[in-house]
Amino acid sequence: MTDSTPANDPLGAASADAARDIADVTAVELISTVSVHLLSAAALRCGLADEGEQHQDLDEARTLINALAGLITASAPDLGDTHARALRDGLRSVQLAFREASVIPDAPGEGPGEKYTGAVS
Repeated sequence: MTDSTPANDPLGAASADAARDIADVTAVELISTVSVHLLSAAALRCGLADEGEQHQDLDEARTLINALAGLITASAPDLGDTHARALRDGLRSVQLAFREASVIPDAPGEGPGEKYTGAVS
C-alpha cells in the first residue's frame, strides 16, 4: 500500500494548491480571465497577431468566438456593466476581424457568435 499524503504525492499536492488558488478568485475575475484568453486566441486565429496569416485559422476562430459570445452573453448580468462592456467590445472586434478575414462572408446574423449577440456590422 502506498502513502498518499501530499509529501509523497506531488500531483495531489499540486491539485490541492490549485484548488486553494481557485478558491481565492472571484467568479467575475475568473470569467474575465477566461474571456480574455478566448479573446486572445480568437484574435490570433483571425490573423491579428504580429505573424498574421501564419496562425490564421478561421474554423478555429469561429469556435473560439462562439464560445466567447456564449460566455459573455450568459454572464453579463453578473459581471456588471463595466466588465461586460469591455468584453463585449473585444468580442465585437474579433467578430469584425473574422468577417474581414473571411473570403466567403457569412450572411448577417450568421457569423460567429451572432446567434448570441445579434448581427455585427
